[in-house]
Order: sequence, then structure tokens, then C-alpha cells
Amino acid sequence: MLWEDQGVVSNEIWFDCQQHGDRDVLEIVPRIDGTPLTDLIDRFETDAGMQPAGNAYGGLIPRFFRFGPLEDHFHGLSTGAMGPKTPVLGCECGEWGCWPLMSSITVTAELVTWDSFEQPHRKTRDYAAFGPFRFDRHQYDDALQILSTAIGSATGNANKEDG
Repeated sequence: MLWEDQGVVSNEIWFDCQQHGDRDVLEIVPRIDGTPLTDLIDRFETDAGMQPAGNAYGGLIPRFFRFGPLEDHFHGLSTGAMGPKTPVLGCECGEWGCWPLMSSITVTAELVTWDSFEQPHRKTRDYAAFGPFRFDRHQYDDALQILSTAIGSATGNANKEDG
């Protein structure tokens, strides 16, 4: 990739769209370099000795909270609810505000960066060694387009079943 040639490591992102537990709702879990973000953060917090840690995070559930267009949300434009950062994961219970993983999302013409992670309910936790994750802008936007199509298809099928 262009960014690797310039000495900037580029990660790859995809968004898994899956059923949340036994509920009839979809959740979105970012997958970075093939690993779900839930696994990456669980490993980081557990290795750092943070408590609670492990299995605390889940995906975002658009049906439970109106994030707005997914492209805006994952470009860091949709939330002011908890300050300038964007929730990239929610609580394993399905409510993003219960136990969110927040990130700064910076978008340029060529790169999207997730950094400055925090758990707002534990302000003393140090996430400086988690990330940053840098994504090629074109690959990132392709992943968001695939996610939007999957969410739209799933929502359309659910609406057909309701009607």
C-alpha cells in the first residue's frame, strides 16, 4: 500500500454485521487485520491488569440507538453525546452507553486513524499503547459501503417479515 511505502503502517478494517446473542437485532463489530475489535480490546485490558476486563464489550446496535448514517458515524461525525469521541464498541449487554469504547476518528483524503481510545466510565485507565489504527481511506470507505448494504438488506428483510 502507498502508506506502507512511506513508512506508515496501514491496518485493514471490515465491519462484521451479526445477530446479537439471542436477540433479534444486528450488531456491528469492527474487525481490524482479521481480528474482532472486541477481542483486541479484551486482550489489551486483560494483559494490562484492568478490572473489569474480558467479555465486557459488544458491537454497536443501530436499532437501539440512532447513530445516523453509518458513514458519518464511522467518520467521527455523528455523536456529541459523550464528547468529541465516537463509540466504536458498546457494552456486551447491547447498550452502547453502558460500557463504550470511545475513539478519536480522524479522516483525511488518504487515511482514517482511530486513536486516543478511552473507557469513559474509567477515566484513569491508560489506553496510550492501544492503537493507533490507521486505515487506507479507500479500503475503509469500501468496508463502510459493504456494511451499509448489509444493514440495509437486513433491515429490508426484517421490515418485509413484519408486514
